[in-house]
Amino acid sequence: MPNRAALVTGGSSGIGLAIAEVLGEEGYSLTVAARRPDKLAGAVQALRDKGYEVEEVAANLTADEDVQRVVAAHRERYGRLDVLVNSAGVGVGAAVADVVTKKVDMQLDLNLRAIVLFYRECAEMLRAAGAEHRNALVVNLSSISGKSGQPWLSVYSATKAAVIGWTQAMNKELQAEGIKSVALCPAFVDTPMTEFVREHVKQEDMIQPSDVGEAVRYLLHLSPACRVPEIVFERVGESI
Repeated sequence: MPNRAALVTGGSSGIGLAIAEVLGEEGYSLTVAARRPDKLAGAVQALRDKGYEVEEVAANLTADEDVQRVVAAHRERYGRLDVLVNSAGVGVGAAVADVVTKKVDMQLDLNLRAIVLFYRECAEMLRAAGAEHRNALVVNLSSISGKSGQPWLSVYSATKAAVIGWTQAMNKELQAEGIKSVALCPAFVDTPMTEFVREHVKQEDMIQPSDVGEAVRYLLHLSPACRVPEIVFERVGESI
């Protein structure tokens, strides 16, 4: 059994991959889950090439059975879970009159419901880690749009606001068991998910995935007595 192990969803690119790299550098054995097997395989190989121990699980994280399969694969390989990173997410822009039910459900299922399911399935391992060192950590990817709802991203904004509320609830529910939760709320990050806005926001003016990864590194080194429930990442020149 490794000394520390982490599970990262949405880890094939962007913020999730940046966090996985930080966790690898910090000595964590990793399980990385994402939807597309080919993209996931490339990301995992890059992590392994750096010397990190990585289990890869391609999965549809909106499906109960796939969430259970990801957690079971992690448990079987490592037997423990010290850090859970809920990074998988999707955003679909639309005016309210043009909202498509299927795309509403997709955002609700991946951005919020999957997080709830991963807490449920990982609760036993997180509690064991919390009992051992009082510093189990769950990182939930919200968004700056969860702090201030945005037009044409209304459903996405609502899901990300819900992630903040869920994180607050989990801190109150699980703090006595040594489990901390944090909601990360970045503005536009230079990832494939923000390609739609690049004609308005230059790529070099976006937050970098490594900025978010380094914030997680900081969280890993907090004492058991300290909890950071939320981090907002603003782009220079903008505010909520």
